[in-house]
Amino acid sequence: MARNRFKGLGVALVTPFTPDGEVDYPALKRLVNYQLDNGADFFCILATTGEAPCLTTEEKDRITETVKEINRGRLPILKYCGGNNTRAVVEEIKHTNWEGIDGILSICPYYNKPSQEGLYKHFKAISAASPLPIVLYNVPGRTGINLRPDTLIRLARECDNIVAVKEASGSLEQVDEIIKNKPEGFDVISGDDALTFQMIASGAAGVISVIGNALPKQFSRMIRLEFKGEYEPARKIHHRFTELYKLLFVDGNPAGVKALLNDMGMIENVLRLPLVPTTIATKEKMAAILKDMRI
Repeated sequence: MARNRFKGLGVALVTPFTPDGEVDYPALKRLVNYQLDNGADFFCILATTGEAPCLTTEEKDRITETVKEINRGRLPILKYCGGNNTRAVVEEIKHTNWEGIDGILSICPYYNKPSQEGLYKHFKAISAASPLPIVLYNVPGRTGINLRPDTLIRLARECDNIVAVKEASGSLEQVDEIIKNKPEGFDVISGDDALTFQMIASGAAGVISVIGNALPKQFSRMIRLEFKGEYEPARKIHHRFTELYKLLFVDGNPAGVKALLNDMGMIENVLRLPLVPTTIATKEKMAAILKDMRI
């Protein structure tokens, strides 16, 4: 029986800023409406792409309310809540108002590099505290630790509210192992735009996407074609994005996609330190690709 609602194109929403570095709420509303009108299946808010480490608690609360207000329950919302202090994450879960939120995205603990048993106990504690379904987030390139398939499957089997993993290890072999051994109702979600075509072909349920901020209609079409088994037209869309995938991340995330959205007239090209905008050369290359794609 399906437990996971987060399928198809999930958009990892950026946080737009004004030229003076404040949160640009009118631009955020524009962006949410753009996603609603162009094929997004769910929202992922206040995670890496949203520059959450550089936001205040008050800003995070207002961003959450803004997204909920515009969305009006139309699409599921996955909200980030994670860290490398298990007790602090559990307390945050217990004291957060989760009304209007449909699930929690929680990352592997970073920097302190726990063992697999430590990862298991960390997520067991979060599972016990959570009133909502949980999507685990495995991104070894950022955390310094890989949530191995055997540990993940153990958690998926023991914790009914752990419903999916956002898998960004970059290993298709690992993805295959998880999909082969996962329990019914548990899903793999791509955490890497460039590997989404291959992961969905292998049985993934969708993606939490960066490029979807700017090109939701095209990226969601690729995913829907794959779900219907129409791999050839889906592959053509995937190949149109190949160069863009690289450029989006060459100067860090979300610098690339913010530059793209800026070229589209959606937001200001502003990030908060320690992140800075993408280089002019990268921005110009992406603008040329957009023009070539007639977007």
